[in-house]
Amino acid sequence: MKVQSERTAGAAPPVMARSLIALFAFCCGAIVANIYYAQPIIGVIAPELGMSPGSTSLIVSLTQIGYAVGLFFLVPLADIFENRRLMMATIAVTAVSLALAGLSKSPGTFLLMSALIGVSSVSVQMMIPLAAHLAPEAARGRVVGTVMGGLLLGILLARPVSSLVADHLGWRAVFMGASVLMLAILILVAVTIPRRMPTHSATYWRLIRSLEELFRREPVLRQRALYQGLMFAAFSLFWTAAPLALMREHGLSQSQIALFALVGAVGAIAAPISGRLADAGHTHRASMLAMLMGAVSFLPSLIHPAYSVIGLAVTAVALDFAVQMNMVLGQRAVYALDAASRGRLNALYMSSIFIGGAIGSAAASMLYEKGGWLWVALAGSALPLIAFLIFWKTSRAGQREAIA
Repeated sequence: MKVQSERTAGAAPPVMARSLIALFAFCCGAIVANIYYAQPIIGVIAPELGMSPGSTSLIVSLTQIGYAVGLFFLVPLADIFENRRLMMATIAVTAVSLALAGLSKSPGTFLLMSALIGVSSVSVQMMIPLAAHLAPEAARGRVVGTVMGGLLLGILLARPVSSLVADHLGWRAVFMGASVLMLAILILVAVTIPRRMPTHSATYWRLIRSLEELFRREPVLRQRALYQGLMFAAFSLFWTAAPLALMREHGLSQSQIALFALVGAVGAIAAPISGRLADAGHTHRASMLAMLMGAVSFLPSLIHPAYSVIGLAVTAVALDFAVQMNMVLGQRAVYALDAASRGRLNALYMSSIFIGGAIGSAAASMLYEKGGWLWVALAGSALPLIAFLIFWKTSRAGQREAIA
């Protein structure tokens, strides 16, 4: 059943000030970091909580599964409820969940809080469509790219920050500190983010049911969700397995892993570049480049063991750049489909991506335990390559239809 909607009352969206764009970028980065703090320190958390080596990646995958659930069931609320109040409620839940995770004494409690951290951190995916709504059409790619740059920087900096803090203050301090930061973000959102009251007439359950129709109706959404789901599976696979390899094979401390993860943050520059490429009409070529780069990015990690840490660092930068580029290109294409349904479009797009990420994370420790880094690299290369081949085949089919 189709959901009728309108733009927010107030007609044309105002031009966003640079300070507001920077604020959106900062808040998005700070919130999304919550999903990734545990990734490089699972080797420290799991033994203290009594988890087996093969189950350590559950810490990461459950957070991502929770995020996918929140994307599907909570983000669509942004199309019917006042956005700022909704974001404040979810941020408050995040702050409480982080604090309880830091206080956890058993695997069950910690894993439950990990899932809740994922569910509630979806407030970041309410902010991005709001930024797109406030931005004028001609600059939407630039604005979304800048906000995504902040978000992606949060993803990439979360790992070195958590490694460094865990090495000096213990892993519990990571979660307690993040909880305090969320309380600060809650205040920032309350006093600075503009209100937006959508004018949907649909009920929540009608809105949820409309997701199926929206997914079936928009082939671009389905295609972009698949491409980025495969890319993000490779991304999560790498960043869940790499800290384990660095600790076990190379004897790196958490502080040294923090420096390694910091190198990967260079990939965040892809977001604003991608937004400008999309605005200039280069989405197709840039997408092909991103997927190919993702497929070959694992090769440097397979060089001679004496240089493998350097190779892993090169892989981290290239893979992060490719994944972030494809993410923004896909988001720009999806947001252009229907302005009134951006919340639901974003929910479908991002939940598909994080399902891929959860699969990649869940497979990481198993692949590493069974076949070492070689199996991780082979699986990581195959995922973007599959995305590229599907994209190439779909593009060729579209060209033939256009000629006919």
